[in-house]
Amino acid sequence: MGSFSFGAVGFSSLSGFDVQALVNQVLFVEKAPVRLLEGQQLQLDDQSSALSGINSERLGLKDAVNALNDPFGKFNSKLAASADTSVLTVTADATATAATHTVTVSALATTSSFSSNQLADGTTTFATGSIGLQVGAGAPVTITVDSSNNTLDGLAAEINNQDLGATATVITDANGARLSLVSNTTGQPDDLTISNNTTGLTLTEDVTGTNASLTVDGVSISSTSNTVSGAIPGVTLNLTGASGTDVTVTVQSDTAQAREAIDEFVASYNAVVEAVNAQSGAGSPLAGNSSLRLVQEQVLSAATHSITGNNGFVNLAATGINTQADGTLSVDGDKLDSSLSTNFSEVQNLLQSQSPAGVAQNFSDKLTSLTDTINGPLHIALKGISNNSKNMTDQVDAFEVRLEFRQQALIEEFSRINSFLRALPSIELQIHNQLNALQ
Repeated sequence: MGSFSFGAVGFSSLSGFDVQALVNQVLFVEKAPVRLLEGQQLQLDDQSSALSGINSERLGLKDAVNALNDPFGKFNSKLAASADTSVLTVTADATATAATHTVTVSALATTSSFSSNQLADGTTTFATGSIGLQVGAGAPVTITVDSSNNTLDGLAAEINNQDLGATATVITDANGARLSLVSNTTGQPDDLTISNNTTGLTLTEDVTGTNASLTVDGVSISSTSNTVSGAIPGVTLNLTGASGTDVTVTVQSDTAQAREAIDEFVASYNAVVEAVNAQSGAGSPLAGNSSLRLVQEQVLSAATHSITGNNGFVNLAATGINTQADGTLSVDGDKLDSSLSTNFSEVQNLLQSQSPAGVAQNFSDKLTSLTDTINGPLHIALKGISNNSKNMTDQVDAFEVRLEFRQQALIEEFSRINSFLRALPSIELQIHNQLNALQ
């Protein structure tokens, strides 16, 4: 008997056919539904990846919008300047109000200090006894000086170990060594007092602790520090000299920082729109996706939001921020810079108004709605994709289990057929011999 084939599987009367190969062919055909499900899962994976990418860009836009809407953020940054930096320098935060102020510094805050008579060095001994030390209105403290600390080094360590609000150091120069005692804080409240000194060391007051004296817009102010906060809300004055003459302090909006905040918003907005546009075309994973269309509609609507009045600055276009045909925004730099320089309060109101909602607040509301963890379209879409993918995975797993049983059954069935076919030549020979014997 010769040979023949089952499809692509050959059969020989001597070796039979490859059972496993034939089983694999049958299973390949029967596994078509699995391949279909796996292909659909890949499509879902592509959709999930695309939506996640858009959501990531959306988060970047939300951060930029929140920064633009932050009353203490970059858009509201202030610049402060002093007309005479030899008298004072000035800084301002976003809470400061643009205005001009007059500051007159009559006296700087000083730090109370004492110094001792000169000794040969820090280890030279002097007569023992005690020293009364008082910091401001605090209780007097008695420093005991005995044979264990009756040197400048020893006394400095003893004072510092008690953490009294004053620091003792030993100053050494070509003439010898002296003890220096300095209050840790400027101003009159921490002025040092030395009393009842019975040691062999003389302590002399070098500087009395006094408060800074100044006027701000005619109002007298006493400050324990040369760094004055609160005299002008949101502004810090750093006193450097006492001229007794008027110094003009100017606080104004930092339009460069405001422009930067707007540019960051535009860049983040365009990233979202470009990502959405890329997924809206035919053949893209999200083509025709309803959630994508809703995101696109909401974002474009927010970009064209308008208010009334506001000296004509009713929308972004009025400031130099224009909507392009593809939905992205472009910035007319000259017009925007001019708007910020000459109409800052109107631009600020357009962006940051809370009632009625300005552009940034309206944007924030829409973005929050889009990403609501219960009803937000992106969340619903991603959750739906996840559920569908899991359902398909369950179907594939169940099908694979059935195929395992099917495979075993086919192996057993084809093995029996193979054994029978391989036995046919010998059966044929037996019949042939029996027929010959009958002749």
